[in-house]
Amino acid sequence: MGTWSLVRDASNLALDAVPEGIDAKAVRRYFEGLPDIEEVHDLHIWALSTTHTALTVHLVKPDAKIDDGMLERICHELRERFGIDHATVQFECGDGAHPCRLAPAEVI
Repeated sequence: MGTWSLVRDASNLALDAVPEGIDAKAVRRYFEGLPDIEEVHDLHIWALSTTHTALTVHLVKPDAKIDDGMLERICHELRERFGIDHATVQFECGDGAHPCRLAPAEVI
């Protein structure tokens, strides 16, 4: 890796930028296409190092069931399709009485 590549990668790490080569819009579309998921919010993708990428996301899944099989598939797909090897996925029910404070506000 050349000097400029190291400087660029270090700058991106410092700025918490989405790592080069990862299409954040494609990752969002992947989550939006999952069965039983009604909303995706608070999606963050960042480099842990020059070789490891992390992700956090909130997924609204109204049935409220924690699905270990689904989590395993998500983590596998993120690693294989997008090169994201550290994922934290939070399921929410979408209960309007207890909204996630990180979800986008309703547009009036």
